[in-house]
Amino acid sequence: MLIQEIEQILINSGIEPNEAKIEIKLLLEYFANFSLIDILTGKKLDDAKLKLVEEKARLRASTHQPIQYIIGEADFMGEKFKVDKSVLIPRDETEILVRETIKLVNENNCKSVLDMCTGSGCIACMIAKLTNAQVIGTDISTEALHIAFSNMEKMELFNKASFRKSDLYSKIREDEKFDIIVSNPPYIPPKEKQTIQKEVSFEPDIALFTKDEKGLEFYEKIIQEAPKYLNNNGHILFELGIGQSQDVAKIMLNNGFENIEIIKDLASIDRVISGKIK
Repeated sequence: MLIQEIEQILINSGIEPNEAKIEIKLLLEYFANFSLIDILTGKKLDDAKLKLVEEKARLRASTHQPIQYIIGEADFMGEKFKVDKSVLIPRDETEILVRETIKLVNENNCKSVLDMCTGSGCIACMIAKLTNAQVIGTDISTEALHIAFSNMEKMELFNKASFRKSDLYSKIREDEKFDIIVSNPPYIPPKEKQTIQKEVSFEPDIALFTKDEKGLEFYEKIIQEAPKYLNNNGHILFELGIGQSQDVAKIMLNNGFENIEIIKDLASIDRVISGKIK
């Protein structure tokens, strides 16, 4: 079978042609050590490796399992993060949250950051890599923390990023204070579970869905206790779901935060919110 024929398997399953091309390149790179240059120069691909790539393409086509789970990695801010079904796949929108946090860290010479619901650790690791702050990432999932720790090790962020199992603030000591609390929490209401993309259904429910009807459960829980764990002039930042910015802003204002700022993504959707403790 030719590479073009394998690509057509993906296209026939409903994957956009441009996306299919990208995914085939990833499959070739990860399972056959076959690069774009090899393709362009007409290098011969070993039949056994081509067969493995075909098998992975058929898996992607038949199940619509995200390509990142199939190859075990996801690109985020120029780094390759280990991922599996215990963690969310890092998305471009989350880069906005990370960059806004980094900007605040650098502007205010922040020393300590708490990343709640850390998942793969991509937020914590990138903040630790690109600033001088010490970052703690917390998550309720032991499996997710194993992934986060692996990513920290791979990036050699020892003494910069650490991870802890904690149900929100349950394992944060009262004497621990942070300059910034950042989070990409679960924010999808349960009613939307039946309408999400097939690919998203492979990601962990615990990291996606809330129990309340508006998807505000974790914003409320994190914001309400945040003042106890923030230093003077500390900040809090969240990634937002569609249509949640005003509700989250109100929760922040009601719990002692000011200077509320909302940042839009490239589609002009309110995507990140930040505030400062009074």
